[in-house]
Amino acid sequence: MTDPEGVALLQWAAPRLGLRWRGFKNVRRQVVRRISARLRELGIASADEYRTLLERDESERAVLRRLCFVTISRFYRDHRVYDALRDRLLPELAAHGRVRVWSAGCASGEEPYGVMLVWQLEVASRFPDVELTIVATDFDEAVLERARIGLYEEGSLRELPVGLREQAFESSGELYRVRDEVRRGIDFVHADVRSFVPDPPIDLLLCRNLVFTYFDEPSQRAFLERALAVMSPHALLVSGSHEHVPDDVGLVPDPNVPLVFRRC
Repeated sequence: MTDPEGVALLQWAAPRLGLRWRGFKNVRRQVVRRISARLRELGIASADEYRTLLERDESERAVLRRLCFVTISRFYRDHRVYDALRDRLLPELAAHGRVRVWSAGCASGEEPYGVMLVWQLEVASRFPDVELTIVATDFDEAVLERARIGLYEEGSLRELPVGLREQAFESSGELYRVRDEVRRGIDFVHADVRSFVPDPPIDLLLCRNLVFTYFDEPSQRAFLERALAVMSPHALLVSGSHEHVPDDVGLVPDPNVPLVFRRC
């Protein structure tokens, strides 16, 4: 399958999968390569033949949807988020008592582990009676299993401050293993954000580079409706850089903290 054929297929498929084409602009080539590999696996010769299969086979549409999501995950991806968590967001939430976090689309675990190590190593000592727990979800069981194992190559840690790296990881050959104390309080759950929400209350929702990148607006609004139903009155949402959260959904941007939204 040529690149133009792959693009045409994605532009046709995206709205049928509840996705939006422009969400693929930075990963288009990788997604097209994945689809080409899938066609070879199925013994399908052309994008048109694959489109015919998609029109009649719901299970194959689910396969295609999984192929469309490209995981780019590393510790401290966008340091502004983790600086804000350390300096403002986690202390603010801890002042209310117990903190429950939902990492929606956690991939191989860098985000929930990153939040937990910021809490344990930089914030928790100021709130000795407060417990922080994290529900970390992803629809891809393979990447979720890597998260549970907690072994990472050095490149995944390159943006992590050196002091945190030394405290939170132990070497395991050429890899780095998350220490047991950082693992405590994190529950990895195989779930799809299109239908799943954790038990309430959720005080901090991290939803970066997933719903507001790939989903079409009706799907984004449906996700937010479900999420807001389990979010506490003082809850915060953190989005990814260059993402737009729909207007008029019960959230307003924090004027002082980029990428953070508060309940109205």
